[in-house]
Amino acid sequence: MMKFALFLGCNIPARVQHYALSARAVLARLQVDLVDIREFTCCGYPMRNTDQKTALLFSARNLALAESRDLDLLTLCQCCFGTLKKAAHLLEKDASLKEEVNAFLAKEKLAYEGKTRVKHLLAVLHEDIGPAALKAQIQGAFKKLKIAAHYGCHALRPSDVMQFDDPVSPGILDALVAVTGAKSVDWSQKLECCGAPLLGVNDDLSMKLTAGKLADAKASGARFLTVACPWCQLQFDGVQSRMETEGRTDADLPSILYPQLLGLAMGLSERALGLSMNVKDIHGVNAFRVE
Repeated sequence: MMKFALFLGCNIPARVQHYALSARAVLARLQVDLVDIREFTCCGYPMRNTDQKTALLFSARNLALAESRDLDLLTLCQCCFGTLKKAAHLLEKDASLKEEVNAFLAKEKLAYEGKTRVKHLLAVLHEDIGPAALKAQIQGAFKKLKIAAHYGCHALRPSDVMQFDDPVSPGILDALVAVTGAKSVDWSQKLECCGAPLLGVNDDLSMKLTAGKLADAKASGARFLTVACPWCQLQFDGVQSRMETEGRTDADLPSILYPQLLGLAMGLSERALGLSMNVKDIHGVNAFRVE
């Protein structure tokens, strides 16, 4: 049985609980043991542009907590994934920085030596478990369902640090969509930003980016989007709903979290996967399932 320390970060427990709910349900079915470390705190992402040293210390402490239990760290949030991976990269490349960070960690009797790997949920499903093992768990594959796979930004770049997938032509999420029986469509704005980072700073530009992606995915034949990032999900779900009321989009392209999509194909219940917690109704996806 595989075992990971589950790092939820801040956004998922507060605003996208169904991401954690569906991921836990799917991983439990796949016999992946998740350990919750209550001492985990923010990954440091919100401070990265204002106080890089403090952001690094936040990340290093979380890494050290996982390392103290001899566990690799599994993230659901791409911002957390990118931040923790960047911290591990910096500490590996700079011995003096690592020594400075460990001096702070020693106050809590912690130390980070670089033994803990940081993995995103999609990489665990694709690399550690693998498509063949996932297919063996499928109980009701989707048929004639076209999905627009949205990768997000932080898992792909900088590619030499993230080591997640090809940043120009990624394929992990497309392969995982195929496992469910659904077809991942080809769309030109596949790798463009969802617009979430600009929300609250420049709402018009944020929603313009979102509207462009939605229109392109819809024109490519997609019936749903699928994502594996809480920020992207919030943008394509709740913000899309707001955009509809404001007349900014008529795409009506609901976003389903990838573990929800996979979980349905595995025969898990809608309640176990938190389908009713999505803002836009995604229950219609079940019409494409073949028992």
